[in-house]
Amino acid sequence: METDGGVRRVDRASGGDVTWAEARAIALRASPPAPVEEAPLSMARGCRLARPLTALVAVPGTDVSAMDGYAVAGEGPWRVIGRVLAGGQAHGEVLKPGYAVEIATGAPVPEGTTSVLPYEAAHLVPSPPTPASPTPRDADLPTHGSREAGNVRPPARPGVAGEREGVWVAGVVEEGRHVRRRGEDVGLGEVVLGAGTRVTPAVLGLAAALGHDVLTVHRRLEVAVLVTGDEVVGEGLPEPGRVRDAIGPFLPGLIEWAGARVGPRLTIPDGAAPLRAALEPAAERVGWGGDAEVVVVCGASSKGPADHLRAVLDDLGAEVLVDGVAVRPGHPQLLARLPCGRVVVGLPGNPFAALAAALTLLVPLLKGERYEYGERTTLAVTHAPTAQTSPSHRNQQPVQEARKAQQGHRHGRHHNTRLVPVRRSGKGAVPVGHDRPGSLWGAAMADALAVLPPGWDGEPVELLDLPD
Repeated sequence: METDGGVRRVDRASGGDVTWAEARAIALRASPPAPVEEAPLSMARGCRLARPLTALVAVPGTDVSAMDGYAVAGEGPWRVIGRVLAGGQAHGEVLKPGYAVEIATGAPVPEGTTSVLPYEAAHLVPSPPTPASPTPRDADLPTHGSREAGNVRPPARPGVAGEREGVWVAGVVEEGRHVRRRGEDVGLGEVVLGAGTRVTPAVLGLAAALGHDVLTVHRRLEVAVLVTGDEVVGEGLPEPGRVRDAIGPFLPGLIEWAGARVGPRLTIPDGAAPLRAALEPAAERVGWGGDAEVVVVCGASSKGPADHLRAVLDDLGAEVLVDGVAVRPGHPQLLARLPCGRVVVGLPGNPFAALAAALTLLVPLLKGERYEYGERTTLAVTHAPTAQTSPSHRNQQPVQEARKAQQGHRHGRHHNTRLVPVRRSGKGAVPVGHDRPGSLWGAAMADALAVLPPGWDGEPVELLDLPD
């Protein structure tokens, strides 16, 4: 191994594979930095904040009512002298003790308001007697909802009662109650979310409430996909000697699940020249713009006569970070960095092997610092003999093979990690079988891949989540 810029890379002359754990660690360290850009709210979802999110306005922006009712000043009873609706004109005068303004939830309370008396706690009262103003008869008071229980219910048209002379309300309310003061939720300039926070729908709503129209974000990495192979067809029933492309369809969902965005997808024929043309910086000539930070090459990563990826990368002066991983399935996987900084991930041509390799190299590469190691659990395996033709035997076979390899590992003969499709259960992770490199049947029934390290002998194992 050599070290370059903090990234361990494989000395290909040694011909040695890296362990599965080493390959994942190398991919994590090789994660390219995401570009920073100003994104409108409509385009920022799924990105990460490049700087802390601060409040451009206080929330609430002024003192507002938290209830429908009456903004009151001092002790009651209170004479109603107006009304304020949310979004309407504010009461322009200072509210003096003994006076009230009918108010809607969210409307600004007048200066001088000491609390808000909710409708449910309010009741009409005759105007208090004064030498200059005799007490009016109840019959002279305007109707304001039912008075049989002594409570005021909102009028059919809010504020009608408040527009008439001589309306008084009373009730018990704690001073300061039901008034949201300016900046009570968020103060002007307050930092509410740190850099690196993922922009979710809730974050978009919060940003809008705080006055933002655009966000400074780390753009999601863009991943271009190159599908190679003269035998691969994209639709319909394949003729003899041909196969349907099973890798191209699962990659977009996996890329999005890993937090990146899907870039161009190109199918190219076998051969060094088409592959080189697609990987060169000026890749516009073969049908895509070449702006992606990561390129995934499906197939061409093995060492057969039609596998040209290694030679092309040599030609382009690429730095090879991983060239083969001691894992089954997915051994012929590759990770390299081109001189322009673009990272190339080579996946095997067999579908399940490609999925295993993508979880080993591509997902850690795309997630970088956001990558989380899987939970550890035991495997729910049977030790009782089963018929070799039974489904139970087939499901347990990869696990039993891993157990048999344990003895060989002690003598240095086996060093492969095994990735086994499993489903979680109350008894542990249950192998589902159907895990041959060329078939995604087992992966389609599973919700995770169990990582069985070399020398595994029944201890708890890590589970790699499968994209949902």
